[in-house]
Amino acid sequence: MTPLEAIGALVIGAAMGLLGGGGSILMVPVFVYAAHLDPKVAVAASLPVVAITSASAGLVHWRQGNVQVRTALIYGATAAVGSFAGARLGSMISGATQLTLLAVVMLAAAYRMAFGTNPQRDTIAEARPIAFATLLPVALLVGVLTGIVGVGGGFLIVPTLVIICHLPMRVAVGTSLLVIAMNATSGAAGYAGQVPVPWHTVLVFSAVAVSGSLVASRYSARLPQTALRKGFGALLVGLSVLILVQNRHVFASWLPS
Repeated sequence: MTPLEAIGALVIGAAMGLLGGGGSILMVPVFVYAAHLDPKVAVAASLPVVAITSASAGLVHWRQGNVQVRTALIYGATAAVGSFAGARLGSMISGATQLTLLAVVMLAAAYRMAFGTNPQRDTIAEARPIAFATLLPVALLVGVLTGIVGVGGGFLIVPTLVIICHLPMRVAVGTSLLVIAMNATSGAAGYAGQVPVPWHTVLVFSAVAVSGSLVASRYSARLPQTALRKGFGALLVGLSVLILVQNRHVFASWLPS
């Protein structure tokens, strides 16, 4: 593993531990630009790394009492169905198209993290029924997105856990990690037999990312979330612009002639 790859894996793990996701969106760019994997292979390989890293960070949050298991299982099981289907769809489209879609998703994530209104419900949430009619379609969409472009979807999962499931912010962060683990595992299964995965690279990246997530998870409640999100959002904008420029032929093909 090169120093650049190690830094990328540490940043991803730290972001997942601090923000309850989000960091997984960097996995594919790191695999493509630092590890020099084919884009399609990078998408398939990112999912087991995301699953392992989020599960490890989620364990720390669970020990801190910040995981609502029932909600995670409902959300995660629904997202897993979409993730498997999205992976099968992703295996049939070009790697350049997947990268371009990822760049668009990264811009949306950057807006949500840096410029959007982030939910800040930190108090104990009032016990209210979950709006399943709203939650389940959102979970399915997050799953499809995961399967196609290889992201965990934490930037969408955390807000919906706060708004739809009425969870306190700290519990939403921890719960989202369990959802991401289920979601990414299903997506990885969807790519099995369709795209070759370099498992040695996956395991090395996972080990480094897990180290970053475990350390960061312990400090998630002490660091300024707003500043972290804005800084991470700025990083996503820069990377998404790079990806769009390098794959502009794909983006141009989507525009009306």
